[in-house]
Amino acid sequence: MPALSHLTKLDIRKKLLALREQLAPDIRNACSEAISARIVKLEIYRQATTILGYMNFGAEFTSVLWIQQVLADGKKLALPRVNRHTNQLDLYWVDDLENQLESGLWGIREPVVERCERLTTLNEVEFALLPGVAFTRDGARLGYGGGYYDKLLALMTDRPALVAAAFALQIVERIPQEETDVKVEWIITEQETIACSK
Repeated sequence: MPALSHLTKLDIRKKLLALREQLAPDIRNACSEAISARIVKLEIYRQATTILGYMNFGAEFTSVLWIQQVLADGKKLALPRVNRHTNQLDLYWVDDLENQLESGLWGIREPVVERCERLTTLNEVEFALLPGVAFTRDGARLGYGGGYYDKLLALMTDRPALVAAAFALQIVERIPQEETDVKVEWIITEQETIACSK
């Protein structure tokens, strides 16, 4: 666990992104497979019928492995697309990764608006997997700095189960928190399943 307690969010983000980049691709893939296997064993995942996922980019947890499993499990999958007019995330139902996604902002694969149905109510989502750069064991999450997920979650009156997938090296002791920062309930790494203390 890196000692980052005195650092700002920006410093932590820089340091952790660099650490993550240093993971060899084969190690990253092996860790991602282990994380995916742990997520699908979660009771809250098994009980959920509607899932919010995300498409990975850069050296992130390879979420596409897990997303394929979500579809194979017969669950409804929602994926986010950045709305450049509102600067918020719009969610769309996706069941065909090959034909319903295109490269969007920052090269992240996003739903093609014309080929997907938009969620009419965000409260349909029962289980949400959130991306992030760093996490603490009590559920604090450091994102990429855009605030997209905090804004999205603020619009949900029925909060879904909030889960994060992260490599063990992304767990830190402390992250500076603001009023609008939303904590996750579970963090899944290649080594353990962390139930975050409230």
